[in-house]
Amino acid sequence: MHIGSYLKMEKFVAKYLSDYTDKEIKIIDIGSQDVNGSYKPLFDNPKWEYYGCDMEEGNNVDIVLKDVYNWKEVKSDSFDVVVSGQAFEHIEYFWATMLEISRVAKYGGLLCIIAPSAGVEHRYPVDCWRYYPDGFRALARYSGLEVLEVYTDWYPIDYPDRGEIWKDSVLICKKPDMPVVQKFKMYLKNRLSKLAVKMNI
Repeated sequence: MHIGSYLKMEKFVAKYLSDYTDKEIKIIDIGSQDVNGSYKPLFDNPKWEYYGCDMEEGNNVDIVLKDVYNWKEVKSDSFDVVVSGQAFEHIEYFWATMLEISRVAKYGGLLCIIAPSAGVEHRYPVDCWRYYPDGFRALARYSGLEVLEVYTDWYPIDYPDRGEIWKDSVLICKKPDMPVVQKFKMYLKNRLSKLAVKMNI
C-alpha cells in the first residue's frame, strides 16, 4: 500500500464515520492482506469490528474467499462499512465483485473503493484495469449504489514512496434502501453475473 492510498482512506473515515465513533459497526476490508501496510489502524475503535478479507491467508486476513466472484463465506446485508484499496485493478471481472460488495453491505451502509487511474503495470497476479470517475459512477449505478463522492487525484503531491504515480480514483457511496421488486432485481442480477463468470459467457 502506498501512502496516498492510506491518506485517502483516512480522509473517508474522518469525513463519513465521525458520527459512528460511539456506535457498534462492522467493517470489512476487501483485499486486506498487509503488503507494505494496511487500513486496519484507521478502524481501531473498541466499538468497531474490523474484518480483513482476501483470496489467500496472510497477515491481516480474517476471511479467506475461495471465489472472488461468489463470497459464500460472507452473509448478505452484514456489514455497515465496506472498504477496498489497491485491489480492483487486479480483479478481472470487477463488476461481478462489485455486486458482491453491494450484497454484503447493509442497507444504509457506506462503501469506499480506491483504485489507480494511472501507473505502471504491477501484476498480482494480474493487472487489468485503471479507473476514472465516470467509470466508478457507472459501476456504482450498475451495483445499485448511491454515489456520495467520486474523484481522481489528478495532481497529487510528491510522496516519499512515489505513490503519486497511481493518481488514485476514489468512490464513496452508500447502499440505499429500495423496494422489494428492486431488491429482487439486484439479487437476480448478482446470480446471473456469477453464472456468466463461471460459464465464461
